[in-house]
Amino acid sequence: MSDKIKVLVVDDSALVRKIITDILESDPQIEVVGTANNGKTAIFKTKVLDPDVITMDIEMPIMNGLDALKHIVQTNPKPVIMMSVLTRDGAEPTFKALEYGAVDFIPKPSSILSLSVEEIGSLLIGKVKSVYKTKIHLFKKEVTTPEAEQPSGKSPDLNRTVTSRLVAIGTSTGGPSALLHVFKSLPEGFPAPVLVVQHMPEGFTKAFAERLNSNCALSVKEAEDGDEIYPGHGYIAPGHSHIVVERKHTRDVIRVVKGEKVSGHRPSIDVLFDSVAEAYNRESIGVIMTGMGRDGASGILHIRKKGGVTIAQNEETSVVYGMNRVAVEMGAIDAIVPLNDIPKKIIEYL
Repeated sequence: MSDKIKVLVVDDSALVRKIITDILESDPQIEVVGTANNGKTAIFKTKVLDPDVITMDIEMPIMNGLDALKHIVQTNPKPVIMMSVLTRDGAEPTFKALEYGAVDFIPKPSSILSLSVEEIGSLLIGKVKSVYKTKIHLFKKEVTTPEAEQPSGKSPDLNRTVTSRLVAIGTSTGGPSALLHVFKSLPEGFPAPVLVVQHMPEGFTKAFAERLNSNCALSVKEAEDGDEIYPGHGYIAPGHSHIVVERKHTRDVIRVVKGEKVSGHRPSIDVLFDSVAEAYNRESIGVIMTGMGRDGASGILHIRKKGGVTIAQNEETSVVYGMNRVAVEMGAIDAIVPLNDIPKKIIEYL
């Protein structure tokens, strides 16, 4: 029993607690050591039961999940996976939770029709296994680097600083808060486009792009088919499709492709990286960050073989050292750096 991953399940719905408990205990490596129906009870049971992982609902009586999360992260840090309702109203508190220190989120079993209970179960079990040894990192909300500071408070002329390079970033578990950290540190007038694949359920990528857009100097949007690619702009792959780059005489564009899953994912980081490697060759900058699995590892190696430069987030600052670890082991990476240094390294390569 001591070898099992201990999980505390927190939700105000008895039915949801039962569904999540049954899902988790279907795996012989996981033990649900307790449940709670509100945040106050969750804080108490976290102290008493000392779980390895907590699944946390957001909307609950007495004390909600966000307040409980903040208390747990500050006083008794544990990996917390938020159970999120996949609606526009559910997106905002979910992203707040990730900023407060939650390691990831998944859709609640009752909240989305496009995923079956079995699919959600597989997702939840995989995330629990990948995050249970995670050390919780609390980063400052505002991040500055010397390169990000503009002289005399004046941003550079975008037309003068424009580069032919393109930055492609791939993230998964732990990625949303890490990406927010990176985007906040990129300066106004950033001279290249940034394309991102973040493994995230359909319906959340648009809200995530809007959140990035409102918190950074770049103009960020969810990618749409035919979007022209401009420097100083960020494009987030939609949760239902791959994105690839198509080079044209007038302006490069993004193609949104439904397609089959690649490397177990849609959108796939490998699909983006392979496209960027072929389209931009040595003008490409590939960045692979925190996340479980190996999506993106072969793609970033492709970028390096085509002459592009590559960056990996280091183990110490990754929620899950998975995709980036595989990329490092494959010899695909030029620079392995902490999260804080990724924006600085991107600017250096530009």
